[in-house]
This record gives sequence, structure tokens and C-alpha cells, in this order.
Amino acid sequence: MALFVSTFVNKVDRKGRVSVPAPFRAALSNQMPQGIVVFPSFTAAAIEGCGNDFLEQLATSTTAAFDLFSPEQDDLNTLIFSSSHQLAWDPEGRVMLPEEILAHANITEQAAFVGKGRTFQIWEPQALKSHTEEARKRALQNRPQIALRTPEVK
Repeated sequence: MALFVSTFVNKVDRKGRVSVPAPFRAALSNQMPQGIVVFPSFTAAAIEGCGNDFLEQLATSTTAAFDLFSPEQDDLNTLIFSSSHQLAWDPEGRVMLPEEILAHANITEQAAFVGKGRTFQIWEPQALKSHTEEARKRALQNRPQIALRTPEVK
């Protein structure tokens, strides 16, 4: 599964085309179809991004976690899968972000690609700065702890 790290700010042209950072493309190079999957975040004014493998894992997880046709499963499927766009990159590594996706994140001239481990987000750069400052304040106050787990060997 792909791993996304770091932050890259790229220009968005008038047609909504933006370069997917080279390390992100490299992380997804083994997947078919070649490209990214994006959908509007339902927790922030940002765009959620991932590879096809993560989207498949998410589909499996929502099916396992909720009863078929439950309101929770229906809500998540509506918010994620019905709003998702599979975007292939062109020979220069660019994708064309749909207008409604750009509008959701208030992205006009620049897009910040933010690595989130198994997924990534795309933000308007100033909104990302505010979000990061708030996250840092919460983390300093709450001091979250995480237990490192050894990956399963297959």
C-alpha cells in the first residue's frame, strides 16, 4: 500500500490541472489504473486523496463495520464513494481536479498536497496553515499517545 509523506504546494492552472507530486506518483506507480482517487472531505474544507487500493480497503471496511443498508453505511458510502473521482495523470504528471472538488476546498491558484500516511489531502495553502496551527495546539494540549505495532508478516 502507498505511503504519502511531506507537503508540496503546486500551481493550479485555469483548467483545474495540477501536478501530482513526484513522490506521490512513485508511491502509486504499481497500481492500476494509474492515477489518484479524490473526494470532498466531510470533516474539513479539503480534498481527500488516495490510491485505488486504499479505496478498495475502505469499501471492505465499511461493509464489514456496518449492517447492509444501515444509515451509517449509507451515509459513508454517499459521502465517499458517490463523490469520488478517479483521475488519471497525463504524461507530465498532472490531473484535472473537477470544479466541484476545487470549490469544496476553496482552491484557486495553488494546491497543497499533504501526506497523511496511507492517504493524502489537498488544501488551499492558507487554509492548510490555519489547520496545521490548530492541530499543533490540540496536540500540545492533549499530548496524544500511540502504541507502535509490528506489521503483520504475510
